[in-house]
Amino acid sequence: MTLPLPPHSPDTRLNLLASWLHGHANRYALDLATLAPASSDASFRRYFRIADKNAEDAAPGTLIAVDAPPPEKCREFVQVAQLLGAAGVHVPRVLEVDFEAGFMLVTDLGTASYLNALTEGNPESARSLMRDALDALIRWQLASQPEVLPPFDEAFLRREMELMPEWFIGRHLGREVDEKTRGLLDRTFALLIASALAQPQVFMLRDFMPRNLLVDAAPNPANPGVLDFQDAVYGPISYDVVSLLRDAFLSWDEEFELDCFVYYWERARKAGLPVDPDFGEFYRQLEWMGLQRHIKVLGLFCRINYRDSKPHYMNDLPRFIGYARKVAARYRPLAPFAKLLDELEGRANEVGYTF
Repeated sequence: MTLPLPPHSPDTRLNLLASWLHGHANRYALDLATLAPASSDASFRRYFRIADKNAEDAAPGTLIAVDAPPPEKCREFVQVAQLLGAAGVHVPRVLEVDFEAGFMLVTDLGTASYLNALTEGNPESARSLMRDALDALIRWQLASQPEVLPPFDEAFLRREMELMPEWFIGRHLGREVDEKTRGLLDRTFALLIASALAQPQVFMLRDFMPRNLLVDAAPNPANPGVLDFQDAVYGPISYDVVSLLRDAFLSWDEEFELDCFVYYWERARKAGLPVDPDFGEFYRQLEWMGLQRHIKVLGLFCRINYRDSKPHYMNDLPRFIGYARKVAARYRPLAPFAKLLDELEGRANEVGYTF
């Protein structure tokens, strides 16, 4: 099976995917002529929607065909999908997979994204959706077992944060990371790593955010539908909670954030998860964990822009700088890092630091 391609667009992967789907067309009643892009993400994975021509109602059902060229993580996707499903989390079912080629056929959870629903909805609907997401997260964390998923260990944490000096400071800002800056970064990174490793360790999705969650339109909804989980690891209990609330594409006021954090903390304690019994300490853990993620994202978005020619993530850099500055300025051990952020933006005199 070969699909027509635009001139000067030798997309051999698309034709290989179409040929692979052709081999499954009869079993799943696939209408190959309907294969069309569904979405893409920051990696090299692509998603295509394809219709079921034998659907009984007027609107055909659909499935999702995934093009994940090696070394993209098909095996990990299948493994984590099984773990999430067993924990009672709503995820796509894997129908067919070719690990060597990097192709999958999975069930379609729809197009109603949490991001759109939260942006367009009212405060009460937003609170309900976020509480559904936090309840799903608790179910996932309760299923945790050591030595099942890769550890989010010191080397992993440090490797993520090193994206910032390389890609944000060095490549994007064109500033040399001198000895003074390097020392400040090392001390900050050490504080954040120690805080992360001191927390209870659980199953962790890493990209648990509204962009990767879907609203279930079924009569008895199982919110949320969870996507993009192939990078799951075993790590700090606060990571996915703060990832959900301090997102790349959506910001909340502190009152709403705090309501969600308290809701999670109370529900997690009641469920038997080992969250810190002191909410104040748990909140500090959340903030420091979020800062580690924001440091990583500052570098990651710049790398995606300069290395992978995907510039649209750069518009969200100010959101992450804002997140990072707010947290760093709130805690005395992190104050030098807050000062560095202001210096990097040329704001040190404006905000009146007197270190």
